[in-house]
Amino acid sequence: MNDVAARILLRLSKAGDFLSGEELCREFCITRSAVWKHIKLLRAEGYHVDAVTGIGYRLTSLTGRPVEAEVAPFLTVRRFGRSILYHEVTPSTNILAKSLASDGLPEGCVVVADAQTGGRGRMGRTWVSPAGVNLYFSLILRPEVPSIRVPQLTLLVAAAIHQALGTVVPGIAPMVKWPNDILIKGRKVCGVLCEMQSEPDFTHFVVVGVGINVNQSEMPSELQDSATSLFLETGRLVSRPELLASFLNHFEPLYDAWLLEEDLGFILPYLERYSLLQSKQVTIDQLKRTVSGTVSGIARGGELMLDAADGQTTLISSGEAHLQKRTL
Repeated sequence: MNDVAARILLRLSKAGDFLSGEELCREFCITRSAVWKHIKLLRAEGYHVDAVTGIGYRLTSLTGRPVEAEVAPFLTVRRFGRSILYHEVTPSTNILAKSLASDGLPEGCVVVADAQTGGRGRMGRTWVSPAGVNLYFSLILRPEVPSIRVPQLTLLVAAAIHQALGTVVPGIAPMVKWPNDILIKGRKVCGVLCEMQSEPDFTHFVVVGVGINVNQSEMPSELQDSATSLFLETGRLVSRPELLASFLNHFEPLYDAWLLEEDLGFILPYLERYSLLQSKQVTIDQLKRTVSGTVSGIARGGELMLDAADGQTTLISSGEAHLQKRTL
């Protein structure tokens, strides 16, 4: 879809009724034949557009792809998601978003892909990204905070995703697994990857990458025990545009509140309430060591609070957490 067709689609989606060809010609500075060419392109993309002589054009159905025209009707926030750059396929939305952020793309812009050929998770892991079923997007942020605070954003994003899932898909009981995953019944449904460009006392930009398994009907055999999707959990299809908008609707106010605070203190009760690890015995794999203990909470800076057998509490700022298996 070219840029003009995308803008006509957005205009038709906002109109909700017929728009005359003359009005579209005037608004987009194109001829009637050019309007018709773009309408045919939209139809080829799967959109149903009524055309009535003497009345104009009306959009009657959408495709369910997370493009700006389909996300916009669900948005209630002022800034985030008001510009969405959609790609059928890209190696990684994070890689593309970082390049665009370096070129000056403003805060709140979202890069979305229908499929990724090189999707990544934390620690260099591959994020399987098939086309047409899931949600892969990256949000550009420019927080005026010291770079030491930026890692807190991962948990803030996780809280917003958890809230969005509760709004769009109620009853699935997702849990937040520190520091960046959302799980349902012990299997991953969502991952978050935050990357930044910064100096010690200044953050140039942060790219928040999110992958959510939405309508995937089966998982690769190697992931069936560790991953799931919203469709597999509910048996019904979920609107990707609505889910993306719901995340943005929840995240923008959380982000604005976080900018006015010094840490995550204001959201900790929520995070601990839905923490998969709270009060559990865990093992944390770090780069050069492994530590074990009982999780007693999340610190205001986002670190995991781990109580050792001797009663000493350690703050864990990074690592891969594993629940310890109970022995009889």
